[in-house]
Amino acid sequence: MTNNIYAPTPENLDRAAQTIRNGGLVAFPTDTVYGLGANVYLPDAVAGIFAAKERPLFDPLISHIADIDFLPEYAQTDSRVMDLARHFWPGPLTFVLKRKDSDHCLDMVCSGLPNLAVRMPNHPLALQLIKASGVPIAAPSANRFKTVSPTTARHVSDSLGNKVDMILDGGPCKIGVETTIVDLTGRKMVILRAGGLPKEELEAFTGEKVYLSDGNPDKPSAPGQLLKHYAPGLPLRINVTEDEVRPDEFFIGFGSVSSAHLNLSPQADLREAAANLFAFMREAEKHREFSGIAISPIPESGLGLAINDRIRRASYHD
Repeated sequence: MTNNIYAPTPENLDRAAQTIRNGGLVAFPTDTVYGLGANVYLPDAVAGIFAAKERPLFDPLISHIADIDFLPEYAQTDSRVMDLARHFWPGPLTFVLKRKDSDHCLDMVCSGLPNLAVRMPNHPLALQLIKASGVPIAAPSANRFKTVSPTTARHVSDSLGNKVDMILDGGPCKIGVETTIVDLTGRKMVILRAGGLPKEELEAFTGEKVYLSDGNPDKPSAPGQLLKHYAPGLPLRINVTEDEVRPDEFFIGFGSVSSAHLNLSPQADLREAAANLFAFMREAEKHREFSGIAISPIPESGLGLAINDRIRRASYHD
């Protein structure tokens, strides 16, 4: 058991910001999941994220900022980008944009790609940390690569232990699945990863059709595009109805099912289901008296798009 979980006091926040500036790793809560943060301008620090997570260097990271007006200084923007930022930020939406320049300090966070991914999280502690650090913070989910994403400080500690210098405890994350990632480098808006902002909300605001892309798992252009991701410690089957559950499976239900060991949302509320998803998968994998995990069918609409994306990748067999 590690003792690197810290209460979000002003003193600990200052210490965390100093750790970021000095090239250390700080895990912190966001509106979606806990992030593992490092100074984007220190390639050695960003490399520490990849090492701690055991994440391949070709899988790019998201930069977190705390001021919308800083975005044009960090990436190439236009009126469409800024309108989207002012409407949806802070919130669970990540933009993929063309890099502002060829600053080689950003090569590590961008995995050498000509584009970068950037967001503004809707969590007061995250925003305070970014502002106090004075730099954008690179932060993928704070867990070992391909394992279930963390939604509490204890999840981070259980997964990464003392590989993290500090874990700021901001309580459970509200949304529970990672951000929606939208590519804005072309004329069409393309979702590279479904997430905490439903596709329908983007289309309602812009009046444009938003396209979906599965991405290339061999050459990811955004986080979360690998075929196998978010995997629990037991084999996972998805779209399993109540009468199809095997005796040796831990059953995670959705809606009006009576035999579930855990239910993502008895009322079939997709927001509640998204918030519970990773925590329930972590709880299920603890039950080694079972040989696998089964999950009820989830509707492919709203946040269901993000939930199904996560469980499909979690259930993928190499």
